[in-house]
Amino acid sequence: MNRIDRLLLFRLAGRIGITVLVFFGLIALVESLDAWRFSHLMEAGGLPLAIFVNAVSAIRWTIKTLPVTVLLGAIIGLVEMQRTRELLIIKASGVSIWRVLRGPVLGMILAGLAISFVLEGLVVETNRVWNPTVPVGDTSVVGGNGLWLEQTDGGSPYVITARGVTRQGSSLTDVTVFYREDPTRGRVLAESGELRPGAWHLVGVRELRSDAPIEYLDSLEIPTTSTPAEVSLKLTSPEDYTLYELAQALASQIGDPSVRAAAATRLYKLFALPALLVGSLLIAFAFTAGYRRTNKYGATILYGIVLGLVVFVLTEMADRAGSSGVLTPVVAALGPAFVAITIGLTVLLYKEDGRA
Repeated sequence: MNRIDRLLLFRLAGRIGITVLVFFGLIALVESLDAWRFSHLMEAGGLPLAIFVNAVSAIRWTIKTLPVTVLLGAIIGLVEMQRTRELLIIKASGVSIWRVLRGPVLGMILAGLAISFVLEGLVVETNRVWNPTVPVGDTSVVGGNGLWLEQTDGGSPYVITARGVTRQGSSLTDVTVFYREDPTRGRVLAESGELRPGAWHLVGVRELRSDAPIEYLDSLEIPTTSTPAEVSLKLTSPEDYTLYELAQALASQIGDPSVRAAAATRLYKLFALPALLVGSLLIAFAFTAGYRRTNKYGATILYGIVLGLVVFVLTEMADRAGSSGVLTPVVAALGPAFVAITIGLTVLLYKEDGRA
C-alpha cells in the first residue's frame, strides 16, 4: 500500500467514521425515548446500565444502516477531495480509477469482516440479555400467558403450552398438550417437560379425555420433529444469534422450513456484509469521483443518496423475503450486494470509457 492508498483510505475512513457517529447519536437519542425500558434499566442497574444498553441497541441499528452511512461518508470525503483538487492531481498523475479504488476497497472489506465476525457478535450477546428481539412469525408466542408452541409428531400437529420456560425452551414447567385437529385425543397435563432427541419427555402426567376417567402416568414421551436449536430460534429471533451460533444451529438439522430460512438468511447476510459495503463505496465513487469543471455536485450527490436508499430498502425487503421463505437465503443475502456492486462498476466503466 503506497502513499496514495493511505491518503484515500484515511481520508475516506475519517469522513465515513464521522457520518456513522452522527447516525449513531441520532439513533441513540431515539432509543432513549423508550421511557419504559429506560426506567426498567434504571431500577435494575442505575443510570450507567441504562446508558450502556441504549448504546448497544443503537450500535445494532447503526450496523443495519451501514450501507447508507458508508455511501454518505464516502461521498462527503470524495467531494472534499474534489474541492481541494487532490483527487484531480491523483488522476492527472496517470493513476487509473481502479488503482485509486484499491486501498479503500481493501479497507472496506477488512472493516466488513471485523463487523460481521467480531463486533456483531459482541453486540448480539449483550443485547439479547437486556433487550431481546421479539421473534418474527406465528409458530410461537411468549407473553403473560406463557409459551404456546406448534409442534408435530411426524403426522398429527399439536400445540404444547407451558407457564415456565428455561434452558432456551428445552425445559418447561406446568405443561399442557392438545391436538388441534383431533379433539378426541383429549389433553395432556404435566408438571414438567424436557426436550430430548425426537420427543418431549413429560413428568407427572395426567391424560384427560371426555369419554374416559383421568389417567395418571409417571412419564410420557410425545414425539416431535423439533430440535433444541429450532425451539430456541422460535422463542427468540435469528437477530439474537451470533454468526457462530447460527452456523451451529443450521448444522443441527432444523426441521421447520420457516425457522431454517430465517436463520440461513441471517447467516448469509452477515457473510455478505463486506460485499454490500464495497458496493456502497463503488456507488459513491461512480457518482462523485468524476471530473467536474465546477464545484457543483448537488445533483450528483442526490443521485448517489437515492441509489444508497434504494440499496438499503432492497436489502431489508430481501431480508424479509428470505426469512419468510419467498426467496432462497443465498439470493436474499447476496442479491443486494450484487446489485450495488453491479451499479457501481457499470457507472464507473461507462465514465472511464470516455463517453460521460
